[in-house]
Amino acid sequence: MGLITGKPWFLAVVLAGVLAAVLLISGFSRAADRSFLCSLGSYTPEQNSLQLGAILHYATSTIVPQQSNAEISVSFDVLRRASPCNFLVFGLGHDSLMWSSFNPRGTTIFLEEDPKWVQTVLKDAPMLRAHTVRYPTQLSQANELLKYYKTDPACLPPDVSLKGNGRCRLALSGLPDEIYDKEWDLIMIDAPRGYFAEAPGRMGAIYSAAVMARNRKKDGVTHVFLHDVDRRVEKMFAEEFLCARNRVKAVGRLWHFEIPSERNGSRSNTAFC
Repeated sequence: MGLITGKPWFLAVVLAGVLAAVLLISGFSRAADRSFLCSLGSYTPEQNSLQLGAILHYATSTIVPQQSNAEISVSFDVLRRASPCNFLVFGLGHDSLMWSSFNPRGTTIFLEEDPKWVQTVLKDAPMLRAHTVRYPTQLSQANELLKYYKTDPACLPPDVSLKGNGRCRLALSGLPDEIYDKEWDLIMIDAPRGYFAEAPGRMGAIYSAAVMARNRKKDGVTHVFLHDVDRRVEKMFAEEFLCARNRVKAVGRLWHFEIPSERNGSRSNTAFC
């Protein structure tokens, strides 16, 4: 995930989701804060370590996430209601401790393209769960991929899948098994890089998140959060695969989608939207 350096104004937001410093700000609801704080006593030692590690990290760092207070509040509000849950995050950064601390009893896994960066982050935060992912596409191929997928049955609903789907160039088919074995309640897309022609771009991440959501067997929707929607490719692929009808909130450069499962056979055509 992209990061910026600057004044630690964001510390209040992070601490709001972690421990008693939440009482010092008014960014999130008081009722949720009391519930969050009261629940800490029942955490396991590992969960407490995660919470306290997040506080120490953000209290001593001037590096803050690229997402704004308002943008993070969108995901936090959903996590507050859904946790413990399964939370998949495309991107690993200094904000990863924050996301994990918001879901202490759940499963939060990060997917990152740069193996050296994974080692750097995990050296300081070994409690995080992260996998290195190879993206086979480049941002410069975005227009071609958007046309191509419509001609390849391996990319199209209603029976599209990801694991082992080497035919579809948009499908992330080589992820670790645990990514395919879980059903994800929340998916955050804030990576891979997508700001120069040779970068992987987020085409495969957006497409694969849509497939995961469509294939969900559990009750309820899959919440998908896409950052950097001010960029052409993110916006174009979101509208193609995540669908305007599923967008429930837009704050700053973040879009929030609630995507229903298609396993119930409610839609049988070969289009995502």
